[in-house]
Amino acid sequence: MAVSTTQQTEAIKGTTTVVDPVVAKIAGIAAREVPGVHALGGGAARVVGAVRDAIGQTDLGQGVHVEVGETEVAADVTIVVAYPEQLQVVAEGVRRAVGRAITELVGMQVAEVNVTVSDVHIPGDEPEPEESRVA
Repeated sequence: MAVSTTQQTEAIKGTTTVVDPVVAKIAGIAAREVPGVHALGGGAARVVGAVRDAIGQTDLGQGVHVEVGETEVAADVTIVVAYPEQLQVVAEGVRRAVGRAITELVGMQVAEVNVTVSDVHIPGDEPEPEESRVA
């Protein structure tokens, strides 16, 4: 569902429509800015995200699902927390940041922001890139 508003400014009339993926992107950007958030999305979403990143098509709404109503937005955000951050502290930071961004940038009330911690990132836990066998 899209958000539509009607505005009248100095006799100029019209509507503004904000589609769900835009709200999800705003929420994703806000969540990524929270200290302790390593990545957004579950395992499969991160694999697809890595492929998109490699071809320059980063999905800033990855790991975020929003439901937009007439006056309210509900958001579900899946995050990976960097070790040794406190999970509840990071989740609460994400909840506040996403809520604030939706309220300020979209102009709607936030019904709820649910945060799921799908993994903990441990530095050095990434798979080593394979060395080339040829020069």
